[in-house]
Amino acid sequence: MIQAADVTKRFEQRAAIDHVSAQINEGSVFGLIGSNGAGKSTFLRLAAGILKPDEGTLCLDGQTIFESSQAKARIFYISDEQYFYSNATPAEMRDFYSKVYSKFDKARFQQLLRTFELEMDRKINTFSKGMKKQLSVICGVCAGTDYLFCDETFDGLDPVARQAVKSLFAGEIAQRGLTPVVASHNLRELEDICDHVGLLHRGGILFSRDLDDMKLGINKAQCVFDEPVAKEDFTPLEVMQLESRGSLYTITVRAGRDELAARIQELRPIFYEVLPLTLEEIFISETEARGYDIKKLLF
Repeated sequence: MIQAADVTKRFEQRAAIDHVSAQINEGSVFGLIGSNGAGKSTFLRLAAGILKPDEGTLCLDGQTIFESSQAKARIFYISDEQYFYSNATPAEMRDFYSKVYSKFDKARFQQLLRTFELEMDRKINTFSKGMKKQLSVICGVCAGTDYLFCDETFDGLDPVARQAVKSLFAGEIAQRGLTPVVASHNLRELEDICDHVGLLHRGGILFSRDLDDMKLGINKAQCVFDEPVAKEDFTPLEVMQLESRGSLYTITVRAGRDELAARIQELRPIFYEVLPLTLEEIFISETEARGYDIKKLLF
């Protein structure tokens, strides 16, 4: 488990990370959401032991990450800016990483290269941006580390490659308990992969929540009524959002699915349906309840 406690990192007078506290549990996917410049990359570099916090602590199972080579050996970091040795090939990067990471799986590396249709002996500087990202992910997965930090990993990948990478992560989580930490400015990219999500803004985490808990606590429904209805008609439920288009109403409440359905039925609708919430809708509801507009923070 990785624990960050009041972590702060400054560059000159600017606090890129400002007293951030978070917990990343093993065997789950932690999504770090934030706009460009929110501090996502800095936090990942701190958590990987590349940067040293100015204040606070970052520990992996009780070991201070920056000062522990053992802790760093359990983490593989994929930067947003892809870097490979000049004129290197995938085969040469395989040989390099196998010296750095004792559990590097060369056979798995070759298998995944074939799966993603990447050539072993082709110069990486001739690869496209998406191909380089795929190679980085393959290197990270094959390193055999407990944690894989991914900074905007899905940016630049086509839809097929995105889904392939997500499936690869899911398989590694199930088989050996890999813990991916994925930083992104795009909520939709993390919709079907994350178990826990933290929202980072201006160097601080606005909130960090388990996705299942958020989904259980908020529900949405579409209803058709003969007569106009208002938020007060849904008392005692906490109405977070109520929109109407003619007689069609869309309501989002902080309540259980059964509670919402029961209250709607009491209002005698012509039709109603409880709908699943997207990650974006959950975040919009949560941030608006805290006085923030996520559409302004991320989009």
